[in-house]
Parts: sequence; structure tokens; C-alpha cells
Amino acid sequence: MMNETKVTGFVLIRFSDFPVLQIPLFVFFFLTYLVTLTGNVLLMTIIRLHHHLHIPILSILSFSEPCYTFAVIPKMLVNLITEEKSFSFTGCAVQMFFFIGFGGTNCMLLTAMGYDRCVVIYKSLHYKVLMNDRVCRQLVAFASVTGFTLFLIGTYFIFTLPFCGEKEINHFFCDMAPAIQAACTESNGIEIVIFIFCIVVVFGSFLWILLSYVLIVNAILKIPSTEGKSKAFSTCASHLTVVVVHFGCASIIHLRPKSTYSLEADTLISVIYAVVTPLLNPVVYSLRNKDVHLALRKGVHLALRKGLGRKLCTRMR
Repeated sequence: MMNETKVTGFVLIRFSDFPVLQIPLFVFFFLTYLVTLTGNVLLMTIIRLHHHLHIPILSILSFSEPCYTFAVIPKMLVNLITEEKSFSFTGCAVQMFFFIGFGGTNCMLLTAMGYDRCVVIYKSLHYKVLMNDRVCRQLVAFASVTGFTLFLIGTYFIFTLPFCGEKEINHFFCDMAPAIQAACTESNGIEIVIFIFCIVVVFGSFLWILLSYVLIVNAILKIPSTEGKSKAFSTCASHLTVVVVHFGCASIIHLRPKSTYSLEADTLISVIYAVVTPLLNPVVYSLRNKDVHLALRKGVHLALRKGLGRKLCTRMR
């Protein structure tokens, strides 16, 4: 029994099925990662410098998204360009904890942003009271503590399963379902616990967002002018776009029946969920939010003017 349950590590073999595509995939994921980091840092900077935007939860989400991708992409890039695909038991557990921890936190941060949008439209006169800095800090703290605590328990349960020697995980990172499948024993009880946690975080968060948008739509329909309705809808469009993609992928991965599991489909959705979705945050909010878009344009123009001014001063000297 001691020899059967002793774990030496895991081998991530999913990308080994596509040897010809490994370099193109490396280039694609690397560039996507750079754009994600740059975009989120730029979005955080804009929000910090332009206090009139007053969307602090978006700033926290812009910090959480790079951390979320950092848990997966660097190791994945290394696996794509090296022959070494192994992953230590501890490294796999740490990656899983941070990935699903930040993923759960992001779900609840998007819920908090839905509440923020609801207050903006439904209780606009009381916005500064209902969404002051203290309330924002409490929402962020609740999202972080709840997300990481639930999935710390989930990660612990998964890695108490017996794994026999060096196991192959047919995936590109240590996710929950592939790790459970690699165990040497039946794990129906742990799968039920993980499923309940996912329902609480994913489905529960989505229900709160849905309730927020019911109130938002009700408030918008009472606005007399067409221009006012259009402006109110545009305020929510960027958030709604990110919600649909993020919760759509999360639901398919974590809430689907076990009988419908497909390795190819799961890999594709996981790539979108882990790599592409974090890219949407800065892109969508920069393009769809007029205030952020305007602040970004002003920042670029200011940077260009300073650059040209320095060049002119250098030439005059």
C-alpha cells in the first residue's frame, strides 16, 4: 500500500499530441500573455490616475486577472519548448490552488461589479454612499477570502487521493477534473464536494448578477428619453460581455455532467478560459467604456507630446 500511494509527480502530456504546433502555440500564448499583462497594467494605471472614473473593483479585477494567468501560462510555455513535461506533486497542487482560487475570486468580483452597475443606474443619487471605498474594500475582501478558502479545501481534498507513482495528466495544466481522473481510486465523494463548491461560486455568483440586471433593466425601462436608455445600456455592455464569456466557459468546465466529458472540447474551452478570457478584461473595458477610452486616448496623446517635446529639446541643445 505504501508503494501504491507514493507520488513522485505528474506528467502533463496534452500538448505532446501536437508536436508540429508546439512552436506556433508557444508564440500565440506568449503574445497573448504579454498583451494581457500590458492591457491590465495599463487599465489599472488609468483608473488610478483618473479618479473621476471611480471603478475601484475593475482595478482589483485588472490585478487579479494577470495573477490568474500567471498561475498557468509560464509553466505551459516551458512545457511547449522543452522535452521536460513533468510537474512535481507540490507544484501541481500550488498551481491548482492559485488558478481555481483566482478564478473563483474573479467570479465574485464580477458579481460585485454587477452590483456596482446596478447602484449606478438604479440608485444613482445614493451611489457615493452605497459604493464608497469602505464598501468596495469589504466586497473585495469577501470575494478573495471566500474564493480562496473554498478552493483551498477543494484542492486539499483532491490531493488526499491516492496517486500511484508518476501519473500522466492529459491536460496542459493541473486542473481539477484531470487530476481527479489520474487518481488510483474512485473519488465520487470528492467530486460531489467539488461540484457543490463550484455551484456555490459559479452558479451563485451568476444568480446575483442576474438579479442585478433584472433591477437594471427595470430602472432603464423607466428612463423617458431614448438617449438616456442608450447611455444606461452602454454602461453595462462591457461588464455583460465579460460575464457571458467568463461564466459560460466556467459553467461548461465545472458544472457539466460527467457523462458529457470530451477531452478535445474540454481542452479548447480551458484554453479560452485560462488564456483568452483574461485578455477580454482590458480590451472590452477599454473599447466599450467611453470614459476609460477617453482617458486612454488622453494618456497616449500626453505621452506622445512629452516624447516629441523631449526630442525637440534634445535637437535644440
